[in-house]
Amino acid sequence: MIILETPTNWPDYELIDSGDGEKLERFGSQILARPEPQAIWRKALSQAEWNSLANAYFVKKKGNRESDNEWGEWNKKGNCKEQWKIGYSYKQMKLKFRLGLTSFKHVGIFPEQATNWDFIYDTVQHLSAEKPTVLNLFAYTGGASLAARAAGADVTHVDSVKQTITWSRENMELSKLDGIRWMVDDAVKFVAREVRRAKTYNGIILDPPAYGRGPEGEKWILETNLCPLLENCKNLLTHKNSFLILNLYSMGYSPIIAESLVKSIFKVDKPEIGELYVVDRAGRKLPLGVFLRFLK
Repeated sequence: MIILETPTNWPDYELIDSGDGEKLERFGSQILARPEPQAIWRKALSQAEWNSLANAYFVKKKGNRESDNEWGEWNKKGNCKEQWKIGYSYKQMKLKFRLGLTSFKHVGIFPEQATNWDFIYDTVQHLSAEKPTVLNLFAYTGGASLAARAAGADVTHVDSVKQTITWSRENMELSKLDGIRWMVDDAVKFVAREVRRAKTYNGIILDPPAYGRGPEGEKWILETNLCPLLENCKNLLTHKNSFLILNLYSMGYSPIIAESLVKSIFKVDKPEIGELYVVDRAGRKLPLGVFLRFLK
């Protein structure tokens, strides 16, 4: 069964409109327009309305990198902020994030991931372990790390970009949390070392990109590297009182691909699989990624 999940009851986030390869979103006080290749329908609002509402509009530029499709700059109005803060609450979890305009169209948060944060918070709290340990790979600005730490886990946060680790630490401090272990490292190399050290974790979270580079130029290609990485992750995950979350963002990847891959490696019978989405004011569901989760 394929599950569809979307964040609910989040005052600081809204998808206002989508279509024609773009999305118009409100993050707290700021409204941003940026590319979204999966929004292939027509916009509900006029272009004039988009231009009037948006504090900043992302314009793509050509470059010579693998991520050319996300490279560009923001056309900003006078009232646009370069950096600002938003919050997210679930039960006793109170998270805060510093957002900012980057040259890769991102702002420091993937709002559709909020349902995974809820899952992490609930799962860590109910694990039968005195001090659950959680490994977050390709961890970006740390939403999942913060959720696990807020639930009481010892968290190891791995990302290949030093500036992103600094951003994550800032989010931890804004959320009045501490104690996360920060690792600027290539995920494949880090996991291999942890296997050699016979380390184990109660939870592993993976948010791999389609393409990426490690801190020493290591090349990551999803379809080539994901399977061997998961095979190593199997050796890190405790046999009981454990969970795994895999997110896939690449267009063309279905929940069934994630299910077949993970079942072949971890030998789990019924993992949860599905899509994460957000809904605009016109009621259109914008898919923003595939997820797989299981508990042992």
